Amino acid sequence: MTIKITINFVLLLVVVGLGSCKKYLDVLPKGSKIPTTLADFEALMRDEYGNHRAPVTQAVLLLNDRWESQGNLNYYPLWKANYYWDESVNRINLNLTDESAYYTAYAAISTFNLILQYAPTATEATEADKNMLIAQAKLARAMHYFILVNYYADTYEASTAASKLAVPLIESAEVDAPHRQVTIQEMYDHIISNVTSAIPDLPVQGATIVHGTKGAAYAFLARVYLQMSDYDKALSYANQALAQNDKLFDYTAYYQQYKTQIEQAGMYPSLPTPRGYDYIENYIMMHGEVIYSKREWYLRVDRASRFETGDAMLASRWKIRTVGADTYYYAITTGRFNEGGITTTEMYLIKAECLARKNDYTGAMDALNAVRVKRIFAADYTALTAASTKEALDHIRRTKENETLFGIVAFGDMRRFNKDPLYATTLTKTENGTTLSLKPGSHMWTMPIPLGAIKNPGNGTIQQNVNQ
Repeated sequence: MTIKITINFVLLLVVVGLGSCKKYLDVLPKGSKIPTTLADFEALMRDEYGNHRAPVTQAVLLLNDRWESQGNLNYYPLWKANYYWDESVNRINLNLTDESAYYTAYAAISTFNLILQYAPTATEATEADKNMLIAQAKLARAMHYFILVNYYADTYEASTAASKLAVPLIESAEVDAPHRQVTIQEMYDHIISNVTSAIPDLPVQGATIVHGTKGAAYAFLARVYLQMSDYDKALSYANQALAQNDKLFDYTAYYQQYKTQIEQAGMYPSLPTPRGYDYIENYIMMHGEVIYSKREWYLRVDRASRFETGDAMLASRWKIRTVGADTYYYAITTGRFNEGGITTTEMYLIKAECLARKNDYTGAMDALNAVRVKRIFAADYTALTAASTKEALDHIRRTKENETLFGIVAFGDMRRFNKDPLYATTLTKTENGTTLSLKPGSHMWTMPIPLGAIKNPGNGTIQQNVNQ
């Protein structure tokens, strides 16, 4: 699949500088030629860097799901505040220069709004082709709104969602179009309405892995409804997604394939990641912080300890290494990673949680073990059982936290469980001999909306969702 798409007819103004005087809404495609044909609009859908990227860096750092060097932490003060769980720091002020999740998402939303607004009159296309592209734009836009509402607003709770603010809802590609900062409930309603209306026009197979399909839409709705704690609907959509694709990648076989290179003492290979465009588990691809081919993020030693004994996925992706005073799990796979998209593993684990919530512990463990048998070495594998909802969910959470590293799902799940005293978790770690902790009720679990957006809200108003 071609990574860098050249679009001669349009130049997308992608990210508004956080210190710039420009309004954050001024992300309208401009250029020497206005898109007119369906092929023109479809090229926008293929723009991976502009439209299929989800840099949720601060969430990953807050979870401590990746190891970061002291140099990076000192250079980026917002990174340091989140990584060290420093509640005394005013992150609103730091977020003037350190954040990109907001602007990346709204730049993509602006492009999808352009497609939705003008593709209905595109030339050189059948009505079916136009409807398919419009449906794919609806799904892609909804995925970005889901990231925004789970990053910059409180987690969904039915009792408060209608009274707490989320983020601006923008449905027009026009500069200075009016907008409104909607409630969390309104944003979820908008997301669900858009995706359900798109499903009839989505294909079973997309032109590429960034093009939405029926399976991707079902899978995304399963994710959304799980975040809303609507287990019946989440289970229904997870099953529909698995009916489209239920394949699981075998990491035990992958390890055996590269065993000699992995186990060679003192060597840190660059193995081809299976988690790229052709990953058999993919429903839809969305890049993380970057899209170029790179080495995967490193893991903290204490984070690696939360994997099961005999986890072939851990052994295949990271290898412990000491460089100077730093010890961490060094990444040994390279390529492009589906950190922001959706996979079959997530659907199996959503299914497992929903069944556990409905007291079907056997069904829940069957779904979980279907994943685990592809991850745990045979010598270490034992099928898990559960006799209570909590026991089942503890098993499921461990696997899911490891499977959803570096994306919005791990962050959203932690926030969701933190609202329930039975499952709330206080994160702890030791840094330079000092014990640090992050409590479930900390204000740090909601990221501040960038100050640049607050000061330059376009044709509307934006209220900050946190105090610092």
